[in-house]
Amino acid sequence: MSDKRRIDSLAVDFLLFAGLLATGAYVIRQVISNVIADPEREKHEQASLRAKAHLERLQREKSRRRSGEDGSDENSLHGPRVEDLALNQYENIVAMDMVASQDIHVGFNDIGGLDGIIEELKESVIYPLTMPQLYSHGGALLSAPSGVLLYGPPGCGKTMLAKALARESGASFINLHISTLLEKWYGDSNKLVRAVFTLARKMQPAIIFIDEIDAVLRMRANSDHEASAMVKAEFMTLWDGLTSANSSGLPARIVVLGATNRIHDIDEAILRRMPKKFAVSLPGAEQRRRILQLVLADTKTDPQDFNLDYIVKVTAGMSGSDIKEACRDAAMVPVREYIRENRNGAVQTRSINPDHIRGIRTGDFFGRMGGQVLSSQATRQGDQSTVDADKGSSEGDIDVEAESLG
Repeated sequence: MSDKRRIDSLAVDFLLFAGLLATGAYVIRQVISNVIADPEREKHEQASLRAKAHLERLQREKSRRRSGEDGSDENSLHGPRVEDLALNQYENIVAMDMVASQDIHVGFNDIGGLDGIIEELKESVIYPLTMPQLYSHGGALLSAPSGVLLYGPPGCGKTMLAKALARESGASFINLHISTLLEKWYGDSNKLVRAVFTLARKMQPAIIFIDEIDAVLRMRANSDHEASAMVKAEFMTLWDGLTSANSSGLPARIVVLGATNRIHDIDEAILRRMPKKFAVSLPGAEQRRRILQLVLADTKTDPQDFNLDYIVKVTAGMSGSDIKEACRDAAMVPVREYIRENRNGAVQTRSINPDHIRGIRTGDFFGRMGGQVLSSQATRQGDQSTVDADKGSSEGDIDVEAESLG
């Protein structure tokens, strides 16, 4: 009897030991799978939550746009509901680069001197994406181009055009950062590239914008790192490969939009995939006038001592960004004068009346404190490069020597 009791006790102990061993093995397996197999699981879970909230916000904006404006086809912008989307961990990361149009405060009306490019962007990109029924009679021939490239000198409005396109297109807009594609784990960059296009297909119509595209899709060379070469190959395969069209043979409503000031550094295979290329060059006289009118629209000017025509002439050869900085410098001159004149009077900030600050004068653009950008430009008006910069404008510029305006 005692032997039977001892055997029963040993059996119970064995079962308890086996149970503890199985439990321990299960716990260890879960720890290994969570920590070792996926060391960034917590990061991916947080990205999933942020991406879902971000996409819900984007969907609310799309619903608002569908309710009224633009004359776009109601079904053309109607994508799947966020709750119906099944995104993997890489698509969640890319989804954080999607831009809501209400977060952008630049429209086509805020861009001066690029009316021709804006009109063609509307006709060749926005309308085919958002109103496909208008172009359906031409089949794939009238579909939106697979790629659009904006190129030209720095500061001429390429990125600003992309912002306006994101605001006014109504399409899903992915502002792809280069850092998004860079991962420390081997092969993850390729998976992120694939996620860019799979997410764009789920959210189409979609625009994928890559600023400074020459940095990530530059000319291939034998010295390229293996990972970099694989990313470029993956990007091109997904962009214009066997899976780039739907079952009907029509291309997906996805456009890759790039901007660069180094077009010759971009790989030829990438340039082939961007049939629409727009040269955003230095502004001519009428373009500079429009830029100055937009920049100074809300700025007080001196009615007796402000010569817009002269400023238009002496800004020849300057980019739109340079012109804006010159206006910013000039606008600070009256403010500095007012502060210095009233410093000894201990004027309180609350008692300052903006109406007491004088308007901008022509001389403020050349003053020692305010006009550094324009003063250096005015001394180069006799240079031939300035004349070449204005070729193609509707009216020629008159070279103006730098004058002392006292």
